[in-house]
Amino acid sequence: MFYTGYLNFWFTDRPLVERIAPLAALGVRHFNVFAWREAPMADLVAECKRHDVIFFSTFDGDMGALADPADNEKTLRTWAESLEMAEQYGIAALYIFSNQIDVIDGRELVRPLSGNYSQAEQYANLLAQTERILRLVEQTAVEVRVESLSRNVFIGQQTVDTPQIAVDWVRRMNHPQFRYTFDAYHQQRGAGELLTTLERNIDIIAGVHIGDAPTRQEPGTGEINFANIASTLRRLGYDGEIGLEFSPSKDPASALAVVQQLFPVK
Repeated sequence: MFYTGYLNFWFTDRPLVERIAPLAALGVRHFNVFAWREAPMADLVAECKRHDVIFFSTFDGDMGALADPADNEKTLRTWAESLEMAEQYGIAALYIFSNQIDVIDGRELVRPLSGNYSQAEQYANLLAQTERILRLVEQTAVEVRVESLSRNVFIGQQTVDTPQIAVDWVRRMNHPQFRYTFDAYHQQRGAGELLTTLERNIDIIAGVHIGDAPTRQEPGTGEINFANIASTLRRLGYDGEIGLEFSPSKDPASALAVVQQLFPVK
């Protein structure tokens, strides 16, 4: 297993680029940033190289809505741009979402669709558009990851907002570069059934994101039994990413130590 430090959550009292050094000093070797178009990507990647660490993953904050037929041209174009960026900087994984989410005055809003499409119409368009995007992905070494975002976190309804639909999306595509990320925080906020989801879908899970609920801080600050999650992952032989997608409630070293006890990385 390996840890990925999510720069949007750690050392937030300093600029993004300056968050890499202290996380690297704690032993974190992989990094993520949200919304690559808004981030200083060249500087972030250069800083990672300076500390001999890896810029691992990101996503496009202005991708468009896969569920909206009016956005089909846009989502193909933006995914082509994201893949070009990922290849340029050697980024291994990009995240994909069903809908466009806009951050306005600190609130995360699901952008309305262009028409009154039924849920079935939205999902059908999403699947067809994903097939087109995967044809672009196949020309690269990039892995695309689906993460179910809880309907309890965002304002407005997304087409894919439960783990069941997200898993169905991955399984329908049946593509080696299209995988699922299990996010403990979103799973607990929106669906529960954390252990069942792990056990039924370990074959398609490429990442596990850590964040207690409802605090989105380190394990032990909320209601999730991370000891059970850790033991389940060990039993299932999981050896992938452990995403540190939470804000430390105390000093960062102590917060990371809690994760290290539960999910030790050799």
